[in-house]
Amino acid sequence: MSWPKPVETLWRDLESVRAEVLREVEGLSQRQAEWRPTPRDWSVGEVIDHLTIAEIATGKLTTKLTKETAPAVFPHDVTEFAPLPISVSEAANAPESVWPTHGKPLAELLATLKATRERSRQSFDRLAACDPRALRFKHVRLGELDLAQWWRLAAEHDRVHLGQLRDLKRTAGFPAG
Repeated sequence: MSWPKPVETLWRDLESVRAEVLREVEGLSQRQAEWRPTPRDWSVGEVIDHLTIAEIATGKLTTKLTKETAPAVFPHDVTEFAPLPISVSEAANAPESVWPTHGKPLAELLATLKATRERSRQSFDRLAACDPRALRFKHVRLGELDLAQWWRLAAEHDRVHLGQLRDLKRTAGFPAG
């Protein structure tokens, strides 16, 4: 399916930041994936698990919102999507519903992350076939967002955690292998 330009642009952004996340964790050992600077901090594996859980939730939201409305066509007057209402450049406390599990095998975490992204492509097919401005749902911290903003948030969320992964790997005590 050919997508409207704003949908394609958003997908490329999601894919770009996800590729950076994958490059950042490529070649890490299980020991490195489970290491935490402090008991309160997340490990690399937990960050990956959290990204997966959050993306699954956005995919489910897409399904819910697109099923609850009458079929629509992507509006031809939309050349770009609305920005997020505030910057998402810093970490915030994640709701318990998207907390990760510690100690999962890294290979399994990465396979699940990649499979989730494949399913997200189906969500983008739905996004491309509706007016995302009309599909709204309240975010815990950001308030009411339209469906495109939820996916923009997914890309920004990956960016925030990409920084977290890089910081983790630079932290004193991070295992050598």
